[in-house]
Amino acid sequence: MDELSQYTSHELKKRGIALYSYVDVPHFLKGNPFILTGYRAHLPPSLCIKSLFVWSNETLNIWTHLIGFFIFLFLCIYDNVVIIPRYEGTWVDHVMYSVFLTCFEFCMLCSAGYHLFCCHSEKVCKWWLSLDLAGISVGLLGCYVPAVYYAFYCFTGWQNFYLIVVSCLMLVTLFMQLHPRYLTSRWALRRLALLCTVVGFGIIPVTHWIYLHGGYTAPIVLEFLPKVAVMYVLGILALLFYATKFPERCCPGKVDYIGSSHQWWHVIVVIAFLWWHHSGLILMEHRYNNPCTVQQTVSS
Repeated sequence: MDELSQYTSHELKKRGIALYSYVDVPHFLKGNPFILTGYRAHLPPSLCIKSLFVWSNETLNIWTHLIGFFIFLFLCIYDNVVIIPRYEGTWVDHVMYSVFLTCFEFCMLCSAGYHLFCCHSEKVCKWWLSLDLAGISVGLLGCYVPAVYYAFYCFTGWQNFYLIVVSCLMLVTLFMQLHPRYLTSRWALRRLALLCTVVGFGIIPVTHWIYLHGGYTAPIVLEFLPKVAVMYVLGILALLFYATKFPERCCPGKVDYIGSSHQWWHVIVVIAFLWWHHSGLILMEHRYNNPCTVQQTVSS
């Protein structure tokens, strides 16, 4: 008997919402052949929302980023009301952190929305998927905003340059995602290439930042380069789970509800964003405690 066939007739009823096996769901929900059970399908919007409280293979995907949204919303308010005034920050600091955390909130909300409403219909699934992918790009690009602003705080010329480049990269990324073929399987490699470009771009300003501060032995570089390295390690780890579909690839049907690759991707993304937020606050504090030198100002 085929490993999938044992699940073909599997259907559970919970609170009026059916859970289906992989072979029973519409083609647009068959994104991961190693997740065999726990699928929602054919739900109207009201039942999609009701399924928030039904244990399915999407439950953790929804709640990890829904909770993440509220975490970053709280941090946005807390930073603006408590942290930035503590350092007597300017209105620019408020803008930087508001943009920074709003990008994270947008990413979290789009992801939670996609996983909640993807079971409605193919049209709705594709619409939310496009928002989800846009949210990933916005979240990643949002990481650059405070990093560039505070890393190049004493080099205003380069600071403005990189902020403009990041803004343009965000616009180009979002524009590409409007293309009608963007969500097709033929564009899978292009989507991956775009994501890698957004992530890989950070190597350029980081290398330049190291050079401007005198190399790897500079105190600020020794303090903050490991934080950048941790962020990239988390990003690569998340991407590996996302791309390889591990561990369900090794044990189909065993981690349908807890422990699948996409759930790990979600958890690691939230951890990475929290790490970057924490690192950004430390960098902001460093800048306010270590004023720019005349030499740095002139060299910018």
